[in-house]
Amino acid sequence: MNAATSIVLVHGAWHGAWCWRRVLPLLREGGVEAHAVTLTGLGDRAHLMSPAIDLHTHVQDVVGLIEAEELQRVVLVGHSYGGMVVTGAADRLQAAAPGVLRHLVYLDAVLPYPGDSWSSPHTPETRAQRAASAQSSGGLHFPPPDAEVFGLHGEDRAWVNRRQTPQPFRLYDQPLDFDADAVARVPRTFIDCTAPALATIAASRARVRREPGWHLIEMATGHDPMVSEPATLAAHLLAIARAA
Repeated sequence: MNAATSIVLVHGAWHGAWCWRRVLPLLREGGVEAHAVTLTGLGDRAHLMSPAIDLHTHVQDVVGLIEAEELQRVVLVGHSYGGMVVTGAADRLQAAAPGVLRHLVYLDAVLPYPGDSWSSPHTPETRAQRAASAQSSGGLHFPPPDAEVFGLHGEDRAWVNRRQTPQPFRLYDQPLDFDADAVARVPRTFIDCTAPALATIAASRARVRREPGWHLIEMATGHDPMVSEPATLAAHLLAIARAA
């Protein structure tokens, strides 16, 4: 593997860099430089929660890390909501530093079309429920679900529930404009977590089977494979990095 290959991990909603704790050492032991971003307002940066946080804030969190670390060959991984973030970051990187981004990995993640928001593929019932749940904070954020919906049980479920923090709400309906052709020039993998399959990822799951250009990996685990199957996930990411 090229020693300069780096994997940058971007968590999903309600999570933080903490969720990759079981995966990071496995990636580093595999010979790859690995970084995990905590998006503004979440995880260990929850104290920065603000009405100003939007999708562009989170895109800049990722681009800023890549630039500050001077990473030259990047495998960019986005989990769940993080699919919105890595798509925006890929658009920025393709314009400013073509060649830096070597592979995009959507880990059971949102796959936006230009102009889509995170909420676009969700049912009207899901959108209404999330808007209602944000009302108690004046629209600032909405609370996490029980980690059981991610297929977690026992201590894993308790571990995630203790650490989840509210998600900024402004970005839920915020559209993402990007150059789809430029992003599509980056090799792309979708990792589909099938047992149980999270309903809000159904549109992504169908899209990667319908459209050309996708490498598809299935994992028989729930929506948080970094918690439930870290060794298998790390092996998949290392294989992608070796080929990048």
